[in-house]
Amino acid sequence: MMMDQILPQPPLLYTAPVTRILSRPAISTLVLLSLLLFQRCKQTTDPVKPQSQTVESFNADVALKWSDLHLRLIRTSPGFTPPVAARTFGYAGVTLYEALVPGMTGHRSLVGQLQGLTQLPQPETGKAYHWALSANAAQASILRNLFANTPTANKTRIDSLENALLTTFKDKNNEINERSISFGRSIAQAVFEWSKSDGGHEGYNRNFPADFKVPSFPGSWQPTENGRQIPMQPYWGNNRLFLAANGNLPMPQPLEASTDLKSQYFAQYLEVYTKNKALTQAEKEIAVWWADDPSETFTPPGHSYNLGRIAIKASKANLAKAAETLARTGITVADAFTLCWKCKYKFFNERPYTFVRRAIDPAWVPFWPAPPFPGYTSGHATQSAAAATVLADLYGNNFAFTDDSHVGRARDVQRNVDFKARAYDSFWEAAEESARSRFLGGIHTRQDNEIGLVEGRKIGRNINTLSWRR
Repeated sequence: MMMDQILPQPPLLYTAPVTRILSRPAISTLVLLSLLLFQRCKQTTDPVKPQSQTVESFNADVALKWSDLHLRLIRTSPGFTPPVAARTFGYAGVTLYEALVPGMTGHRSLVGQLQGLTQLPQPETGKAYHWALSANAAQASILRNLFANTPTANKTRIDSLENALLTTFKDKNNEINERSISFGRSIAQAVFEWSKSDGGHEGYNRNFPADFKVPSFPGSWQPTENGRQIPMQPYWGNNRLFLAANGNLPMPQPLEASTDLKSQYFAQYLEVYTKNKALTQAEKEIAVWWADDPSETFTPPGHSYNLGRIAIKASKANLAKAAETLARTGITVADAFTLCWKCKYKFFNERPYTFVRRAIDPAWVPFWPAPPFPGYTSGHATQSAAAATVLADLYGNNFAFTDDSHVGRARDVQRNVDFKARAYDSFWEAAEESARSRFLGGIHTRQDNEIGLVEGRKIGRNINTLSWRR
């Protein structure tokens, strides 16, 4: 018998390839188990990162509370005349927007679109942020810087609001909280540093610069009834604008000064005088409502900023739209005042009280005291039209609203006027009434207002052309 016939054959298990032993279902099962085991191990060493909520998922509370305090700071801080106040709305609005834009769906930063704004801090890639906390920290920081001279009580209010909103919004994850707060503060600091180079830094300290030489020529501005010999912010028109396109707008020419009874110039001032002597109660209420005296209110640009707040509340806008609303309105009124002041000091046009007393009635006193700066063009008309143009772009040309900006103020006993809310069918209707209020007050001519409305609309349209969305 041959040897190979009695020796056992090697087991088939050891000689056959594995693939010939395992069935296809078995292979699939092993692969699936391996993947699951790998994924489980990966999760224990590399946890899934939390995702940020979009800014659109937040309501507008943080923006509304900070803008409300901003208006209070304007009212109660020394030196915040209308041009100076307007500038703060511009920088606060940009700060809010840039602190939120990384978390806004489809929106684009203003870096590279505004003059001098070449870079800003960026959020960390792949990290979660709590955007309401970023906005809170950013607004607290920028207002502390812009209102460095505000009374101690106001500084305490800033601290209190920041802490209250931190308590309201803080996440359970302290790392997210700290990251969000740090980002908001870094945006505010960068915007503030940028603001220092525009020519208006700490403008509240130099509203009436003693070095300004008041020119004198036929039809030139003259000191007001309160004895101000130096007009307000004569150099403000030299400041850097937010938007370069606004600087390219041509300067609108006023009528040539004349005391000829048949001239258009004379007719303009005579119209103011005639109307001022026959104001109805309704017209007095318009004049007083829009006066926005800096010593008692949040100033004319503050009134426009508040109309933006009213639109946010009335439409129940989310935080993303609120941020864009306040940014657009803020930079719009800032540029409107800079350009208007450039025009005022280019032509140094006299107020009605000067011309009327010289050529019509030496004893005339206007219904509202004239502010201490040249007349042409009207700041009210220019900034109201500019703000109305951007707000209409955001909320529609037929957005009806009620303006309650001055409800609660004590009655103006001297002029027999109460402060009652006023309703409008559109932002433009409100802008036109704002402009007309200065004619009714006896402090602006028709050309001041009409040209101001035209120029303001141009400014607002330029702001609307910025690339707010990707």
